[in-house]
Amino acid sequence: MHCPMLIELGHFALILAFGVAIVQMIVPLVGAHRGNAGWMAVAEPAATVQFLLTGFAFAVLTWGFVTSDFSLQLVYLNSHTDKPMIYKITGVWGNHEGSMLLWVLILTLFGALAAWFGDGLPARLRARVLAVQAAIAVAFFAFVIFTSNPFLRLEVPPLNGRDLNPLLQDPGLAFHPPFLYLGYVGLSMSFSFAVAALIEGRVDAAWGRWVRPWTLAAWMFLTVGIALGSWWAYYELGWGGFWFWDPVENASFMPWLIAAALLHSAIVVEKREALKSWTILLAILAFGFSLLGAFIVRSGVLTSVHAFANDPERGMLILIILAIFLGGALTLFAVRAGAMESKGVFSTVSRESALILNNILLAVSSFVVFIGTIWPLVAELLFDRTLSVGPPFFDAAFTPFMVALAIVLPLGSILAWKRGTLGRAAKPLLGWLILAVALAGLAYAIQSGNSALGPIGVALGVWVVGGAVADLWMRSGREGLADRLRRMRRLPRADWGKATAHIGMGVTIFGIAAMLAWQKEDIRVAEVGDRWDVGQFSFQLDNVRQERGPNYLTTLAEISIWRGTREVTTLEPEKRFYQVANMPTTEAAIANGILRDLYVVIGDPQEGGGWAVRVYVKPFANWIWGGAILMALGGCLSLSDRRLRVGAAAAKKPTAKAVPAQ
Repeated sequence: MHCPMLIELGHFALILAFGVAIVQMIVPLVGAHRGNAGWMAVAEPAATVQFLLTGFAFAVLTWGFVTSDFSLQLVYLNSHTDKPMIYKITGVWGNHEGSMLLWVLILTLFGALAAWFGDGLPARLRARVLAVQAAIAVAFFAFVIFTSNPFLRLEVPPLNGRDLNPLLQDPGLAFHPPFLYLGYVGLSMSFSFAVAALIEGRVDAAWGRWVRPWTLAAWMFLTVGIALGSWWAYYELGWGGFWFWDPVENASFMPWLIAAALLHSAIVVEKREALKSWTILLAILAFGFSLLGAFIVRSGVLTSVHAFANDPERGMLILIILAIFLGGALTLFAVRAGAMESKGVFSTVSRESALILNNILLAVSSFVVFIGTIWPLVAELLFDRTLSVGPPFFDAAFTPFMVALAIVLPLGSILAWKRGTLGRAAKPLLGWLILAVALAGLAYAIQSGNSALGPIGVALGVWVVGGAVADLWMRSGREGLADRLRRMRRLPRADWGKATAHIGMGVTIFGIAAMLAWQKEDIRVAEVGDRWDVGQFSFQLDNVRQERGPNYLTTLAEISIWRGTREVTTLEPEKRFYQVANMPTTEAAIANGILRDLYVVIGDPQEGGGWAVRVYVKPFANWIWGGAILMALGGCLSLSDRRLRVGAAAAKKPTAKAVPAQ
């Protein structure tokens, strides 16, 4: 099953892809400058070959994991013959070197997609976009080949491996990194479009239309990746939370916020040819935050439960890549910003102004997360002080911006372009406002305690969802109900996508507020046979037994849950011990429901007898991830709208003449 020659071919393919990327970086760029069509045409086949070679290298590495080829150092360090097959495969990216190869594979995939589906782009712009994308690939190919080679061999292959980190042996986290990388790396296309536009010195409505699908796809993948990571943390780490403001969590959240701002800003460029400089800057910063995330995850300078590596030297190289691309792009931006003249004029009360406010809130909230994430490092380097910035800071500093964003969102969606009136925009929202306030009052009246978080979450959630529904209803015309429903079905998918994403945001806001405000928690030492009450439920520890899994030993508890005299369910939380990795993990048991989750965790045996048991009743927990799914679905719907496809027919004619020769 093992083929040493195949491994060498994979390594050679990676080096060859590096060479192709260098050619793609230089030749089309020079061709675009000289107006040489032949040189510009090199970009498309080069992008395809680069992707195919990288794909072959990645397939070879995957084969090494599947066949447990321990002559590969990476397989030896991150796999084991007893590991289930799915985790052998996901072990490919469950480490620094393999994950960087996945990063480069996705980078070349996006470049190839731009080559395959970019026929509607002007030839010079397409050549420059692909050249900039290749320049990013060159930097990361060099990083992988010279500092993080996944094809290093062992002279004497061992009989077995050291296994993958047990925390990564989970379906949620197995697919979490690929989706995050699709988002992180997808923002490189927005960056490439921005730099290409700066080189040409021209941004127009067509550019805004072209950059939106790439940004939308990246944002959508980031949404799924963040949701999967949050879901994994919720049930795998055993502490009952879905977000801890961990540096690695923040590393993915910052580009998500900037990408959301970029999406809304690109709409203004497309519709009104305004905010050009700001949109270019957002495209640069979005990818800059992605590179910053790679630095945080891989350098070890900030402590995190799910960092990939603890290697400051390689982290410094990523920081250098970040400085080169971000610094170069910002320098070019400073030189060319004067050429990005906006044509659209609009009043203070207009959809353009609402989108600007939306952008400010998203950008500032991202900056707040950035400061809180990076400040411990700055304090240690400059002031020699060890600081910890945790949830209290982020909750207090970040939440007001999200509350303001939720308030503005429905009004901004309904306001007219160029000049609007608040009274006219607010009229269709009046019923939803009354409903939101009424439900918030009801929640405050029936809840125990005086926390305002739950009622505020109810009001904001209903307000945002209602705003999205009202927006769709307004677009359906003013005829009878049957005609309006017929028109709604015929609305463009982009309109449905926007409404679905906004509804998802409202659902997530409500889920977060409801769970945090109304959850019940109980931590105790329990003997077998003990029974205790938490909220409306009774929990009973029925049994604790030892079992053996495929590659671990487990302590498994049986906890029955009752509501009055009726048994609701029996849950089996586990405490696993992976012998090869010499590491324990906690496996929470959860009874999921639409209205609440019942969440139990078994801990260690206690000296005086009994077991540590942690129990939560979490209302509306699944609404958090349900809202994230709706947001991602909204992105899919918008992306499927033919008007947003790269090179849409409507954009071809006017844009072919719009770009001057350089």
